Amino acid sequence: MVIVAQVLFVVLGAGWLIARPLMRGQASEIRAELIPRLIIAGCILLVLALSLAGPLLSPRLAWPAVKGRIAKEFPSVKRVSTTELAKELDLRERPVLLDVRTAAEFEISHLSGAQHVDPEAAASEVKLAKDAPIVTYCSVGYRSARFAERLEKAGFRSVRNLEGSIFQWANEGRPLVNARGPATTVHPYDRKWGTLLDELRRAKVPDAK
Repeated sequence: MVIVAQVLFVVLGAGWLIARPLMRGQASEIRAELIPRLIIAGCILLVLALSLAGPLLSPRLAWPAVKGRIAKEFPSVKRVSTTELAKELDLRERPVLLDVRTAAEFEISHLSGAQHVDPEAAASEVKLAKDAPIVTYCSVGYRSARFAERLEKAGFRSVRNLEGSIFQWANEGRPLVNARGPATTVHPYDRKWGTLLDELRRAKVPDAK
């Protein structure tokens, strides 16, 4: 906000310098050929101010809003918290974990024992019993909630979606793995959604724009 205030100060200052002689009746002091240049300079300064203000004034993603949107769009999908899932994974009868992200995301890290499922996969590609306990997850829970709904419509009777999904799981310091062993970072999906990940948990990937 400090940067925006400084730029706006410059814009207003330039406007005052242009308008001052006019207000004093000294319009003749401004040469006609300078007016277009002054207008262009003012426009450039305004664009600069808006470009700086845009990212700073845009609303940040927040977990309550994200979870609320998911619950609203997929009301039939049951949810499980990260705390509840962590306890269930210590039991003998563990739920089947379905990682509903891209292969690139899955490769960086995932929950131990999770099976990768493409977000656009059909429910028929899940070769499990209709009564198998299933927990879906993705980055924040949206893609996995959509897939969980798809499974419900296909007749799967025990499907839950992980609230906060792998982002919240990682933020809480819970275990992650990849093909090489334990992992500590998560694919951020993109620059916007990656802000929901703690900075130390964000994997540095070239396509996270």
